[in-house]
Amino acid sequence: GWHPELMDETFIPLAAYEGDLNEPFPPSGDFQRVRTYHLNFYDTRPDTRAGFEAEQPPQRYGDMAALNEFLARMEADGFLCCYNHPYWSLQTWQDYKDLDHVFAMEIYNHGCELDGLYGYAPQSYDELLRTGHRVHCFATDDNHDRAPLGSPRNDSFGGFTMIQAESLTYPAIIDALKKGNTYASMGPEIHGLYLEGNRLTIECSPVEKIYLITEGRDGQWVAVHPGETLTTASFDLTGNEGYVRIQIRDGRGLYANTNAYFVNELLAGNEAGQE
Repeated sequence: GWHPELMDETFIPLAAYEGDLNEPFPPSGDFQRVRTYHLNFYDTRPDTRAGFEAEQPPQRYGDMAALNEFLARMEADGFLCCYNHPYWSLQTWQDYKDLDHVFAMEIYNHGCELDGLYGYAPQSYDELLRTGHRVHCFATDDNHDRAPLGSPRNDSFGGFTMIQAESLTYPAIIDALKKGNTYASMGPEIHGLYLEGNRLTIECSPVEKIYLITEGRDGQWVAVHPGETLTTASFDLTGNEGYVRIQIRDGRGLYANTNAYFVNELLAGNEAGQE
């Protein structure tokens, strides 16, 4: 739901809910091996609605046409859909390769990571990108707080999505989410990402590894010895990478990921900006 009463000059609550679509349960009713879609729906215009109803997808697992029709209707009604925690959901490429009307996916879910190391899913993100999807990546807590703060089993404050918005207002936050002016992190911070000519540079908090991930195997990386750190790296783009995204890892083994950028569009936009 939405809680506008919590809104002030320092905080903007977003209206959203999570829908789910499960495989048929076995006769025992055990959920442990049941595949599921969990989908976040962010409301882009909650102030225009008389009420709020958490509408669920058609409960026909495997009927991708019905699911995509539902997602298209939700998109037309002003909701942005994020595909959540595929690893925890026991889903494979076959389950998500044909998803439409999804603008983002969870590359990291902290609650799922604590449940069974099921939270980090960079391969799923690359598989979506490699099958032609244009999606951003988010990191979240998904916190249930069954254990108190300070406990190693507490699932708060382990994943976040940093948003670069024009202002701290609801429309500006939604606009930034749509445009992908975000990055996903378990802790490391990205301070800058920019292109000069064909050279892509990242500036970040101290980390041990900085990787340029591409559509193929032609990635690049910079690393230091354990205990040493670096805060910047630059990579020359050839135009043949397909897409690029940057993944960084600090000395604690915590990652941050940029969204994917399609290189031909990047370079074309850079050339246009120089003319």
